[in-house]
Amino acid sequence: MSARKQAWLVKTEPDVYSIDDLARDGRTMWDGVRNYQARNLMRDDMRVGDPVLIYHSNTDPMAIVGLGEVASEAYPDPTAFDKKDKHFDPKSKADAPTWMLVDIAHVETFSVPLERDLLKQQKALEGMMLLAKGSRLSVQPVTPAELRAVRALAKKRAR
Repeated sequence: MSARKQAWLVKTEPDVYSIDDLARDGRTMWDGVRNYQARNLMRDDMRVGDPVLIYHSNTDPMAIVGLGEVASEAYPDPTAFDKKDKHFDPKSKADAPTWMLVDIAHVETFSVPLERDLLKQQKALEGMMLLAKGSRLSVQPVTPAELRAVRALAKKRAR
């Protein structure tokens, strides 16, 4: 197994669960993902220790606001079995779960959010899935070069 870690980006709506919530909690279940491709990435590819960019979506401005890390292997999403939860899925069964999640731990909140328009101006990020037209996936792979570029930009903007 390679020592190199895959990097990720996860989207969250700040009025639902923000980077400040993650910083306060320290660690959380990344629950409620109801897209098969995103589920497959969490289930099959995310590994403990992988870096995770946290992106505030569905807000103005949308921005990468911090860094987390994968804190658990994938396991069944309990919200799928909770009839009172908005993410309840009657087709998902405890003995054959449809939906999976990983825990995400807080690493860093960027002192200055990296707004989408700023990200689009960065040559090093021109191929980033997040910035592609029509990209809606809530869990996305990030290349090592993209992660380095985002972290360098966050450091530069913090000055």
